[in-house]
Amino acid sequence: MTNPSSIASRVPAGRNRAGATSMAARVAWVMVVGVFLCFFALPIAWMLLAPTRSDAGIVHGAPFTFGSLDDLAAGWRHLYDFQSHAIVTWIGNSALYSFSALAITLVTAVPAGYALATTRFRGKVALLTTTLMVMLMPNATLVLPLYLEMNALGLDGARLSVILPLSFFPFGVYLTYIYYATTVSGDLLDAARIDGASEWMVFRRIALPLARPVVALVAFFSFVHSWNNFFLPFVMLPDSQQYPAQVGLNNLLTASPMFNSSSGISQILRPELALAALLTSIPVLIVFLFSQRALVAGMTAGATKE
Repeated sequence: MTNPSSIASRVPAGRNRAGATSMAARVAWVMVVGVFLCFFALPIAWMLLAPTRSDAGIVHGAPFTFGSLDDLAAGWRHLYDFQSHAIVTWIGNSALYSFSALAITLVTAVPAGYALATTRFRGKVALLTTTLMVMLMPNATLVLPLYLEMNALGLDGARLSVILPLSFFPFGVYLTYIYYATTVSGDLLDAARIDGASEWMVFRRIALPLARPVVALVAFFSFVHSWNNFFLPFVMLPDSQQYPAQVGLNNLLTASPMFNSSSGISQILRPELALAALLTSIPVLIVFLFSQRALVAGMTAGATKE
């Protein structure tokens, strides 16, 4: 027979090992969070505080201290006066390019994904494979062919040379395809066709309302992709008045003596650069805050099939 005293002596040892494992897991979790704070949260905190300080305060003062509203106002005046209010023009251009490309993307990508998911035709697999290949290609590799194409069409230097390529969004096509292929019941669409509905009516009155979560997801990713795109408008647009915000930030860096010693005397210093970066990030943050519920629904759409 087993000695009860030996069993009792083994139980605390097992509990100690479990407690040690739990403590190690907690320490590892704290370390991961600490690394995350160091590499992500701290730079964001610094960028939020930097516009409220003077350039000398940033260089010589403590890194995470709040300056004053007077320094913030002075930084805004210097930034606003740069190249005759160029920052406002750049943000307006970004909004124009992003929302125009977004509208074209929704009109083209959603019907394309629906058609790929609900119809059978020769070359469907090849088209899906091509879509995936284009998704995996870096955006920079397509800029030169796109520039040559826009030049051949006489659109180089025009705003359409940015809007049209940005509206080409294969990721949105594939997201919509996955949604319709896995979530929307084919029997429901077939029933509508049997009742006499045309294919356009089936899509507009049944398929499209059911796809609102994924449409919101495509819209958000398209907007972020267009807003943050740098290389395409940098190559396509020759005039600073046509630049979007991301290319405009490059102009600010070029005009700052910290990053370009040949710029001479300039009022674009570290606080102005941090303020410009914040201003160009706010629209994306606003779009995310207003669409986060639809984004969560869209990300989980297609995870299960009814």
